[in-house]
Amino acid sequence: MQFVTVKKEDGVAEIHLHAQKGNSYDFDVYREINSAIDEIRLDSDIHVAILMSDDPKFFSVGANIEFLRQADPRYKTQFCLFCNETLDKIARSPQVFIAMLEGHTVGGGLEMALACDLRFAADGEYQIGLPEVTLGVLPGTGGTQRMARLIGYSKALDLCITGRTLKPREALEIGLVDKVFPAEEVRERTFEYAHRLSTSASYAVSNIKLSIMNGKEMPLNVAIRYEGELQNLLFRSQDAKEGLSAFLEKRTPKFQGV
Repeated sequence: MQFVTVKKEDGVAEIHLHAQKGNSYDFDVYREINSAIDEIRLDSDIHVAILMSDDPKFFSVGANIEFLRQADPRYKTQFCLFCNETLDKIARSPQVFIAMLEGHTVGGGLEMALACDLRFAADGEYQIGLPEVTLGVLPGTGGTQRMARLIGYSKALDLCITGRTLKPREALEIGLVDKVFPAEEVRERTFEYAHRLSTSASYAVSNIKLSIMNGKEMPLNVAIRYEGELQNLLFRSQDAKEGLSAFLEKRTPKFQGV
Protein backbone atom coordinates (compact mmCIF):
# COMPACT_ATOMS: atom_id res chain seq x y z
CA MET A 1 0.00 0.00 0.00
CA GLN A 2 1.27 3.45 -0.91
CA PHE A 3 0.83 6.10 1.77
CA VAL A 4 2.26 9.16 0.01
CA THR A 5 1.86 10.30 -3.60
CA VAL A 6 3.80 13.03 -5.38
CA LYS A 7 2.34 14.95 -8.33
CA LYS A 8 4.25 17.56 -10.31
CA GLU A 9 3.04 20.23 -12.71
CA ASP A 10 4.36 23.61 -13.87
CA GLY A 11 7.07 23.90 -11.23
CA VAL A 12 4.80 22.90 -8.33
CA ALA A 13 4.85 19.54 -6.54
CA GLU A 14 2.00 18.15 -4.46
CA ILE A 15 2.75 15.72 -1.64
CA HIS A 16 -0.51 13.89 -0.92
CA LEU A 17 -0.92 12.09 2.40
CA HIS A 18 -3.36 9.20 2.33
CA ALA A 19 -2.08 6.97 5.10
CA GLN A 20 -3.90 5.17 7.87
CA LYS A 21 -6.87 6.58 9.78
CA GLY A 22 -6.37 10.29 10.34
CA ASN A 23 -3.09 10.12 8.39
CA SER A 24 -1.43 8.68 11.47
CA TYR A 25 2.06 7.44 10.72
CA ASP A 26 4.60 4.78 11.60
CA PHE A 27 8.04 4.13 10.14
CA ASP A 28 6.69 2.87 6.80
CA VAL A 29 4.65 6.04 6.29
CA TYR A 30 7.49 8.34 7.29
CA ARG A 31 9.88 6.52 5.00
CA GLU A 32 7.60 7.48 2.09
CA ILE A 33 7.45 11.09 3.31
CA ASN A 34 11.24 11.10 3.40
CA SER A 35 11.43 9.71 -0.15
CA ALA A 36 8.95 12.32 -1.40
CA ILE A 37 11.03 15.16 0.08
CA ASP A 38 14.20 13.71 -1.44
CA GLU A 39 12.55 13.42 -4.85
CA ILE A 40 11.41 17.04 -4.77
CA ARG A 41 14.57 18.62 -3.41
CA LEU A 42 16.64 16.98 -6.17
CA ASP A 43 14.28 18.12 -8.95
CA SER A 44 15.52 21.46 -10.30
CA ASP A 45 12.25 21.97 -12.19
CA ILE A 46 10.25 22.13 -8.95
CA HIS A 47 10.18 25.46 -7.12
CA VAL A 48 7.30 25.02 -4.67
CA ALA A 49 5.94 21.96 -2.84
CA ILE A 50 2.54 21.69 -1.15
CA LEU A 51 2.09 19.15 1.64
CA MET A 52 -1.58 18.21 1.77
CA SER A 53 -4.02 15.52 2.86
CA ASP A 54 -6.49 13.50 0.83
CA ASP A 55 -8.65 13.09 3.96
CA PRO A 56 -10.91 16.17 4.27
CA LYS A 57 -11.22 15.77 8.06
CA PHE A 58 -7.55 15.35 8.91
CA PHE A 59 -4.20 16.78 7.87
CA SER A 60 -2.52 14.38 10.29
CA VAL A 61 -3.02 13.29 13.88
CA GLY A 62 0.65 12.35 14.20
CA ALA A 63 2.25 9.07 15.14
CA ASN A 64 0.13 5.94 15.40
CA ILE A 65 -0.40 5.48 19.15
CA GLU A 66 -0.61 1.69 18.99
CA PHE A 67 2.68 1.62 17.09
CA LEU A 68 4.29 3.77 19.79
CA ARG A 69 2.82 1.67 22.61
CA GLN A 70 4.22 -1.56 21.23
CA ALA A 71 7.68 -0.32 20.14
CA ASP A 72 10.54 -0.54 22.63
CA PRO A 73 12.08 2.75 23.87
CA ARG A 74 15.27 2.45 21.83
CA TYR A 75 13.30 1.88 18.62
CA LYS A 76 11.04 4.84 19.37
CA THR A 77 14.05 7.06 19.99
CA GLN A 78 15.62 6.10 16.65
CA PHE A 79 12.27 6.50 14.92
CA CYS A 80 11.94 10.06 16.23
CA LEU A 81 15.50 10.76 15.09
CA PHE A 82 14.61 9.56 11.58
CA CYS A 83 11.50 11.78 11.57
CA ASN A 84 13.56 14.78 12.67
CA GLU A 85 16.21 14.13 10.03
CA THR A 86 13.47 13.92 7.42
CA LEU A 87 11.87 17.22 8.43
CA ASP A 88 15.24 18.96 8.69
CA LYS A 89 15.66 18.44 4.94
CA ILE A 90 12.79 20.83 4.25
CA ALA A 91 14.61 23.87 5.67
CA ARG A 92 17.76 22.98 3.70
CA SER A 93 15.93 22.49 0.39
CA PRO A 94 15.76 25.32 -2.16
CA GLN A 95 12.06 24.76 -2.77
CA VAL A 96 9.44 26.60 -0.73
CA PHE A 97 7.30 24.08 1.19
CA ILE A 98 3.72 25.00 2.06
CA ALA A 99 1.59 22.93 4.45
CA MET A 100 -2.08 23.18 3.45
CA LEU A 101 -4.29 22.39 6.45
CA GLU A 102 -7.94 21.47 5.94
CA GLY A 103 -8.62 19.29 8.97
CA HIS A 104 -7.31 18.29 12.38
CA THR A 105 -3.57 18.99 12.62
CA VAL A 106 -2.26 17.77 15.94
CA GLY A 107 0.83 16.18 17.45
CA GLY A 108 3.25 14.95 14.83
CA GLY A 109 0.92 16.28 12.16
CA LEU A 110 1.47 19.83 13.36
CA GLU A 111 5.19 19.10 13.67
CA MET A 112 5.24 18.28 9.95
CA ALA A 113 3.45 21.55 9.23
CA LEU A 114 5.82 23.49 11.49
CA ALA A 115 8.77 22.13 9.51
CA CYS A 116 7.32 23.61 6.31
CA ASP A 117 8.15 27.18 5.36
CA LEU A 118 4.53 28.39 5.32
CA ARG A 119 1.21 27.13 6.68
CA PHE A 120 -2.08 27.95 4.92
CA ALA A 121 -5.27 26.81 6.63
CA ALA A 122 -8.91 26.39 5.73
CA ASP A 123 -11.30 28.17 8.05
CA GLY A 124 -13.28 25.79 10.24
CA GLU A 125 -13.81 24.18 13.63
CA TYR A 126 -11.00 21.63 13.50
CA GLN A 127 -8.14 21.58 16.00
CA ILE A 128 -4.48 22.56 15.68
CA GLY A 129 -2.01 21.88 18.47
CA LEU A 130 0.55 19.74 20.29
CA PRO A 131 -1.33 17.69 22.94
CA GLU A 132 1.50 15.20 23.61
CA VAL A 133 1.61 16.15 27.30
CA THR A 134 -1.74 14.35 27.72
CA LEU A 135 0.12 11.14 26.81
CA GLY A 136 2.90 11.85 29.28
CA VAL A 137 5.48 12.80 26.63
CA LEU A 138 6.64 15.92 24.80
CA PRO A 139 6.32 16.91 21.11
CA GLY A 140 9.50 15.11 20.07
CA THR A 141 9.69 15.72 16.34
CA GLY A 142 10.86 19.30 16.61
CA GLY A 143 7.59 20.56 18.04
CA THR A 144 8.89 22.32 21.14
CA GLN A 145 11.72 23.93 19.19
CA ARG A 146 9.98 25.01 15.98
CA MET A 147 6.86 26.26 17.74
CA ALA A 148 8.91 28.34 20.19
CA ARG A 149 10.92 29.89 17.38
CA LEU A 150 7.76 30.62 15.43
CA ILE A 151 5.40 32.11 18.03
CA GLY A 152 7.69 32.89 20.97
CA TYR A 153 8.77 30.90 23.99
CA SER A 154 6.02 31.76 26.45
CA LYS A 155 3.16 31.09 24.02
CA ALA A 156 4.76 27.81 22.95
CA LEU A 157 5.32 26.80 26.57
CA ASP A 158 1.68 27.45 27.43
CA LEU A 159 0.39 25.41 24.49
CA CYS A 160 2.79 22.52 25.06
CA ILE A 161 2.36 22.16 28.84
CA THR A 162 -1.43 22.40 28.70
CA GLY A 163 -1.94 20.44 25.49
CA ARG A 164 -4.47 23.07 24.48
CA THR A 165 -5.50 23.09 20.83
CA LEU A 166 -6.60 26.02 18.69
CA LYS A 167 -9.01 26.62 15.86
CA PRO A 168 -7.56 28.03 12.61
CA ARG A 169 -8.47 31.66 13.35
CA GLU A 170 -6.91 31.42 16.81
CA ALA A 171 -3.78 29.87 15.27
CA LEU A 172 -3.61 32.77 12.81
CA GLU A 173 -3.82 35.33 15.62
CA ILE A 174 -0.67 34.01 17.30
CA GLY A 175 1.23 33.35 14.08
CA LEU A 176 1.03 29.57 14.16
CA VAL A 177 -0.44 29.62 10.64
CA ASP A 178 0.25 32.28 8.02
CA LYS A 179 -3.06 32.53 6.18
CA VAL A 180 -6.62 31.34 6.71
CA PHE A 181 -8.90 31.04 3.68
CA PRO A 182 -12.57 30.05 3.41
CA ALA A 183 -12.68 26.26 3.31
CA GLU A 184 -14.07 26.18 -0.22
CA GLU A 185 -11.26 28.43 -1.46
CA VAL A 186 -8.18 27.14 0.37
CA ARG A 187 -6.97 24.82 -2.38
CA GLU A 188 -7.46 27.36 -5.16
CA ARG A 189 -5.82 30.15 -3.17
CA THR A 190 -2.89 27.97 -2.08
CA PHE A 191 -2.21 26.81 -5.61
CA GLU A 192 -2.47 30.38 -6.90
CA TYR A 193 0.20 31.41 -4.41
CA ALA A 194 2.40 28.45 -5.32
CA HIS A 195 2.16 29.04 -9.07
CA ARG A 196 2.85 32.74 -8.61
CA LEU A 197 6.09 31.85 -6.83
CA SER A 198 7.08 29.20 -9.36
CA THR A 199 6.75 31.65 -12.26
CA SER A 200 8.53 34.53 -10.50
CA ALA A 201 12.28 34.94 -9.97
CA SER A 202 12.47 31.41 -8.59
CA TYR A 203 16.26 31.40 -8.22
CA ALA A 204 16.05 34.50 -6.03
CA VAL A 205 13.11 33.02 -4.10
CA SER A 206 15.14 29.88 -3.34
CA ASN A 207 18.11 31.86 -2.09
CA ILE A 208 15.91 34.14 0.02
CA LYS A 209 14.47 31.04 1.68
CA LEU A 210 17.90 29.55 2.31
CA SER A 211 19.22 32.86 3.64
CA ILE A 212 16.41 33.08 6.19
CA MET A 213 16.15 29.41 7.17
CA ASN A 214 19.88 28.76 7.48
CA GLY A 215 20.77 32.24 8.71
CA LYS A 216 18.46 32.13 11.72
CA GLU A 217 20.67 29.43 13.24
CA MET A 218 23.85 31.55 12.86
CA PRO A 219 25.26 34.50 14.82
CA LEU A 220 24.20 37.75 13.16
CA ASN A 221 27.61 38.65 11.73
CA VAL A 222 28.01 35.16 10.23
CA ALA A 223 24.46 35.20 8.86
CA ILE A 224 25.02 38.55 7.15
CA ARG A 225 28.16 37.17 5.52
CA TYR A 226 26.17 34.13 4.37
CA GLU A 227 23.50 36.44 2.99
CA GLY A 228 26.20 38.30 1.07
CA GLU A 229 27.51 35.11 -0.49
CA LEU A 230 24.03 34.21 -1.72
CA GLN A 231 23.62 37.72 -3.10
CA ASN A 232 26.89 37.30 -4.99
CA LEU A 233 25.47 34.21 -6.64
CA LEU A 234 22.34 36.10 -7.61
CA PHE A 235 24.28 39.05 -9.03
CA ARG A 236 25.85 36.60 -11.47
CA SER A 237 22.54 35.04 -12.52
CA GLN A 238 20.65 35.54 -15.76
CA ASP A 239 17.53 36.40 -13.78
CA ALA A 240 19.28 39.34 -12.09
CA LYS A 241 20.45 40.67 -15.45
CA GLU A 242 16.95 40.28 -16.82
CA GLY A 243 15.32 41.88 -13.77
CA LEU A 244 17.55 44.94 -13.84
CA SER A 245 17.17 45.36 -17.61
CA ALA A 246 13.40 44.98 -17.45
CA PHE A 247 13.18 47.58 -14.70
CA LEU A 248 15.19 50.13 -16.69
CA GLU A 249 13.29 49.33 -19.88
CA LYS A 250 9.95 49.55 -18.08
CA ARG A 251 8.79 46.08 -19.12
CA THR A 252 7.74 42.87 -17.38
CA PRO A 253 10.76 40.64 -16.71
CA LYS A 254 10.92 37.15 -18.17
CA PHE A 255 12.66 35.09 -15.50
CA GLN A 256 14.18 31.71 -16.33
CA GLY A 257 15.11 30.52 -12.87
CA VAL A 258 18.85 30.65 -13.54
